[in-house]
Amino acid sequence: MALDFVAGCIGGAAGVLVGHPFDTVKVRLQVQSVDKPLYRGTFHCFQSIVRQESMFGLYKGIGSPMMGLTFINAIVFGVQGNTMRLLGQDTPLNQFLAGAAAGAIQCVICCPMELAKTRMQMQGTGEKKSKKKLYKNSLDCLVRIYNKEGMRGINRGMVSTFIRETPGFGVYFLAYDMLTRSLGCEPEDPYMIPKLLFAGGMSGIASWISTYPVDVIKSRLQADGVGGVNQYSGIMDCMRQSWQKEGWRVFTRGLTSTLLRAFPVNATTFATVTLFLMYMRGDVGGLKECEPAPHTMQQQAQPSSL
Repeated sequence: MALDFVAGCIGGAAGVLVGHPFDTVKVRLQVQSVDKPLYRGTFHCFQSIVRQESMFGLYKGIGSPMMGLTFINAIVFGVQGNTMRLLGQDTPLNQFLAGAAAGAIQCVICCPMELAKTRMQMQGTGEKKSKKKLYKNSLDCLVRIYNKEGMRGINRGMVSTFIRETPGFGVYFLAYDMLTRSLGCEPEDPYMIPKLLFAGGMSGIASWISTYPVDVIKSRLQADGVGGVNQYSGIMDCMRQSWQKEGWRVFTRGLTSTLLRAFPVNATTFATVTLFLMYMRGDVGGLKECEPAPHTMQQQAQPSSL
């Protein structure tokens, strides 16, 4: 169990470093004003951030997911593994249910983490050096929100996070289980690592596509009030206003950058975790499939953080 925990932390950190720039682009596109849009699309947003804010602009808010990954992976690994043991049989349905349970419980850490990340990513938009920084870092962001709004402010977007993470993790583990079974690679297979990368990457993409509209609403709710004025009163109000102003396409905003991010992030995380476990156990020949030994039920967290 300790090895699973360490492996998950290492794999998750690798995934964050690879995918955070695309996540910044995603959030900027999701929450930008339809009346005064700053970006025309994914690549224009990417170029604008680099040009106006330097490369460091793409890594705004990275401290929050880096801090939260340890707890998120610990929760996901523990809950998913224990749930599978309780269910008894390794079936696709049980994989979905165990993943959904893990996704639901880790929202306790995921929601505040993504709130701080979103607020940091929105800070100083279009400025290379912000003239006035509201937040010094992710921790300072959470402290200030707590002092101003209490626990309710810290948990802004909790319901939408729960709605996204619960089926999202279920779909991820279901897709992963189906892909690893169909690929059926052996440790001696020279293509084992590419297969691991492919299985992890495609599972991440499937997970994000299944819940992406909810992620748009979550990002808008968590970014709401940054300028001092709250635009939305809740999930349904956010959906209604977004639909009326922008139509159905609003629920696909930032999807391109999300999918560009999803494959390398999940591929990197999954392959890193699996290879780390194989190395630490010194049991390369003991794995009969792409997935690790049954008692570990190899997983990785969605860089909500799908």
